Amino acid sequence: MKYPIGIQTFDQIIERGFVYVDKTDLVYSLATEGKIYFLSRPRRFGKSLLLSTLRAYFEGKKELFAGLKIDTLEKDWHVHRVFHFDFNGINFTVPGALSRVLDSMLSEWEQEYSIVTDMRPEYGLRFSRILQAAAKQTGRGAVVLVDEYDKPLLDVLEKDPALLEENREMLKAFYSVFKQADASLRFVFLTGVTKFSQVSVFSGFNQPKDISMYDKYEALCGITEEELHTQFAEPIQEMAASEGCAEEEIRQRLKRHYDGYHFSKEMTDIYNPFSLLNAFDCKDIRDYWFTSGTPSYLIRLMNHFHEGIDELTSKYYLPDEFINYKADIEYPLPMIYQSGYLTIKDYDKDSNLFLLDFPNNEVKSGFLAMVATNYLQFLRKKNRAKAG
Repeated sequence: MKYPIGIQTFDQIIERGFVYVDKTDLVYSLATEGKIYFLSRPRRFGKSLLLSTLRAYFEGKKELFAGLKIDTLEKDWHVHRVFHFDFNGINFTVPGALSRVLDSMLSEWEQEYSIVTDMRPEYGLRFSRILQAAAKQTGRGAVVLVDEYDKPLLDVLEKDPALLEENREMLKAFYSVFKQADASLRFVFLTGVTKFSQVSVFSGFNQPKDISMYDKYEALCGITEEELHTQFAEPIQEMAASEGCAEEEIRQRLKRHYDGYHFSKEMTDIYNPFSLLNAFDCKDIRDYWFTSGTPSYLIRLMNHFHEGIDELTSKYYLPDEFINYKADIEYPLPMIYQSGYLTIKDYDKDSNLFLLDFPNNEVKSGFLAMVATNYLQFLRKKNRAKAG
């Protein structure tokens, strides 16, 4: 079995025979039941692969989906022009980075459609003209996919207030295109870690349908318990043989270390796909997700929060208390939850309260170590300041 470690392109996974957990029935539902969506999931949870799958679907690459669930659902396979914005891997702490990225992409597409413009700063209007041209040429609405829409904001959060405001206004103007060019659009999907509330990024256009806590799409990213047992029996057998133990023991160790995520009231068990696939590939259970990097924005927020982490964990909350990030450094709970360091562990239907806690051992041990390290660094800086 080949594992797509570091590969997030649907075409490559299928063509090169890597293992693929089939979510294409949900892709079909998204494409046929709505138009503008937003999905929040932690980093390295399969958001980029989801967008790549959507791109292949809307580009009509029927051959890639042969034998998958969508193969029996889709009959037409219409081809749409897809515009894909990927903000991963770009350092937005550099002033002007966002404007350069947007201008580069828009200039390329303007050249493709022979659009002449002298309105360089008007990103929303420029993109609207591109979408109109694409729809006119193909006779079908265009598709827009935005990966990590919030990275230009998270990179500078609690670091550069002026640049945060500049990037926010730029994105607000850019995303207003989804209202201006509605007639030229077939489908829009944005992913990110955080749903900003009081940052007004989305105020300029029709609000996207936030499916982050929809029961139907809880398993859209990640690997369920059923998928683990039906599709990964072979690597579990191999790990058990390597460790000299029973397969059930390996399943329980995997569950303790990588399971435990829940994203809706249904409480479907979701495993972290990044750690799980790495564990199968290496035949070793280690902290792959946590050691792959802690977001710098979360570290900066935690530096402002000097209460014990037990003040936040193992407690019940109303949805508004952890779903929308309100840019409040004194209350980092929404950012901690949306970044994947806390998850839903129980739901009380009568009170509409959600219990939040660490999802699994990997996250708990890593997060507590991070908090302890940052707090010690805070104390050292404080003592040096007093000594000075």
